[in-house]
Amino acid sequence: MPELPEVETVRRGLAPSMEGQIITRAQVDRPDLRWPFPDNMADRLNGQRVEQLRRRSKYILADLSSGETLLIHLGMSGRMLVSGDPLGQFVHDHPAPEKHDHVVFDMENGARITFNDPRRFGAMDLLDTKTAESHPLLAKIGPEPLSNDFSESHLIEALKSRRTPIKTALLDQKTVAGLGNIYVCEVLFRAKLHPATKAAEISQRRIAALVPIIREVLQQAIEAGGSSLKDFRQADGELGYFQHSFDVYGREGEPCKTPGCSASVARISQSGRSSFFCPYCQRELETNL
Repeated sequence: MPELPEVETVRRGLAPSMEGQIITRAQVDRPDLRWPFPDNMADRLNGQRVEQLRRRSKYILADLSSGETLLIHLGMSGRMLVSGDPLGQFVHDHPAPEKHDHVVFDMENGARITFNDPRRFGAMDLLDTKTAESHPLLAKIGPEPLSNDFSESHLIEALKSRRTPIKTALLDQKTVAGLGNIYVCEVLFRAKLHPATKAAEISQRRIAALVPIIREVLQQAIEAGGSSLKDFRQADGELGYFQHSFDVYGREGEPCKTPGCSASVARISQSGRSSFFCPYCQRELETNL
């Protein structure tokens, strides 16, 4: 599932073609994706101007002139691809419709945005913009890791009583927004923290040190256009490239990248997800020093 860097990359790719533009025609070709589309969704979108395109955690939010906000979740395989952009950023013409093109937006400027989702785990909904942040999908999400709300004091407070593994605690969207399996593995490697160490057993100093590392990993991933492992594509159809910079994720059995370390990357299963780490650099008994 796309994580914060992938969703932010898509948002940035869509913004030049959508922000400030009117949706001249919305086409909805099925009744649902992960859950049913809102009633009369196409009619409620037609003729509306996209005032702002923003991101909250792993959701894209399009604030409309109607006072509603279109919530978009890419799910496991969802893509939002732009074609026909008059600004010249997308050189290809409108492609022929494909089997899994479920929602299509034709914009006033000639751009077309196509939501393609083979597995249909994505979702769209329409929310009241004024109360969007209190929607059940958004209300309990923690601070954005690239915002000022995500601070050392916040993370120390959030984790001080958590007896769950640090990997699990960081995946909790109530702790911090947008982190997923890939980037938590990369963060913990850079922090030299074993993924199974209980969060409450880690010193405040080492918890505080996670904040700049989280920001660094996410910013580098965004600059690389995210990570393309299976289905993810940027808004122009290009792959992301951060997967070529992974230190541990997906590298089981390969040499650790730390200079002088002779260990190989290992993998364990935590809550049904694979955690990749260096058993030497991230030794569990030393993580609370």
